[in-house]
Amino acid sequence: MKWPEKIIIKEVGPRDGLQNEKRIVPTDVKIDWINALSNTGLSYIEATSFVNPKWIPQLGDAMEVVKGIERNPDVTYAALVPNKRGLESALEANIDEVSVFMSASESHNQNNINKSIADTYPVLREVIEEAIRNGKTVRGYVSTVFGCPYEGDVPFEQALRVCDQLFDYGIHELSLGDTIGVASPMQVEQFLEVALKRYDKSKVALHFHDTRGMALANIVKSLEYGIVTFDASLGGLGGCPYAPGASGNVATDDLVHMLDKMGIETGIDAEKLMQASLIIQNSLQTPLPSHQMAVFNASK
Repeated sequence: MKWPEKIIIKEVGPRDGLQNEKRIVPTDVKIDWINALSNTGLSYIEATSFVNPKWIPQLGDAMEVVKGIERNPDVTYAALVPNKRGLESALEANIDEVSVFMSASESHNQNNINKSIADTYPVLREVIEEAIRNGKTVRGYVSTVFGCPYEGDVPFEQALRVCDQLFDYGIHELSLGDTIGVASPMQVEQFLEVALKRYDKSKVALHFHDTRGMALANIVKSLEYGIVTFDASLGGLGGCPYAPGASGNVATDDLVHMLDKMGIETGIDAEKLMQASLIIQNSLQTPLPSHQMAVFNASK
């Protein structure tokens, strides 16, 4: 098997990792954490979301966080944006890249966004086109691609119709989400066999949650198809407020460890990653769920 020589890991911990945490992380800790992440070799950090604080109080300090971090010129700083109002704030903060999101399943979209899929399209089209007019690239997340907490299996064509629409609106990259962590390597293979006939693999990223311990196996299967971009959250933080039972994202530290052992370059310093992990672990006052952190915590 010829693996890709280099992988891009997109760190989503400060947004996706924290959004489900009940203990509010102070703004200055978030800033320190993102600054530490910026010096690990990561090239992409999703710093926050410009969402209404009443929906996700943890991210209510989005503007303060983005304006407070020390930007590394080698890092792209992104933020999730739900609507035009959120985009206005993101542009004011001068975020590098805008991320938009919706679900492949109707029920999850209704619970997550409070809109039907059909009603979500014009909202995201406005955000995408306005962001592009302002010189920003736009990344599109599609949730529940491999399964929905309310509907179960999601037909591939149903998910691909949503992906098609986002590409038509102008996104430059698509992140396919296993929001509740139900995907298996066989299902990933079956989906990529179809999806990569429609989209260039360089424009596709995978976003796996590790609810059932399958995330790394699913990433290995994706590598076989030449996928080189994966979302991950430091320490395995994460979950979705509207996906009951979903655990955190695949852990950045576990993914870096696996890829290092496979001889695949990430450009990320594992020791600096561990030091960044301690910042957020100490703030949350609970051990992070990743395997690497479990080994580290046991050795103390």
